[in-house]
Amino acid sequence: MRKLIVASNNEHKIKEIKQILKDFPLEIISLKEAGINIDVEENGCTFAENAHIKAIEIYKLIGNSMVLADDSGLSVDILNGEPGVYSARYSGEHGNDKKNNEKLISKLKGIDFEKRSGKFICAIELIIDENKIINVQGEVNGYIIEREKGDNGFGYDPLFYVPEFGKTMAEMNSEEKNSISHRGEALRKLREEVKRYL
Repeated sequence: MRKLIVASNNEHKIKEIKQILKDFPLEIISLKEAGINIDVEENGCTFAENAHIKAIEIYKLIGNSMVLADDSGLSVDILNGEPGVYSARYSGEHGNDKKNNEKLISKLKGIDFEKRSGKFICAIELIIDENKIINVQGEVNGYIIEREKGDNGFGYDPLFYVPEFGKTMAEMNSEEKNSISHRGEALRKLREEVKRYL
């Protein structure tokens, strides 16, 4: 059984990846479980670049296992793609969802609903070995509402309204969310690609 190290310690993310890749002969583990404790600087201009930076850094460290890295965030059309790769640190403080959401709400103040379109993007890179690297991207479109709704999600989920469901990502149950989420879509694409190699 081959080892696959996910460049993350996010339990929710690891669980989702394990679920989608469960049919493959893989032992999927987090950085912590692999005994890796480094902070990779994500200084790329796109989600795909950041996923690559993380994946290659971890791969160089361990060399004999497969490595999967992802980067994701929100891109708002009228803000020229902001917060983009700065999604997690939009307010200047890394991982402060409340402050990030407040900044986004204030930036969109007074803008009509139909002009508040945006998308969540997830880019994934899987390094199988030096000659086999898989890149996939998933997206989900929606609108940014004026105040937070729902408490099932994290990040920008409470502000991200999906018209087909008539609710925000934070108002959806996990089954609904996984069926349309950007990470879910990227992982399903990845699964199809992995079939060719494993």
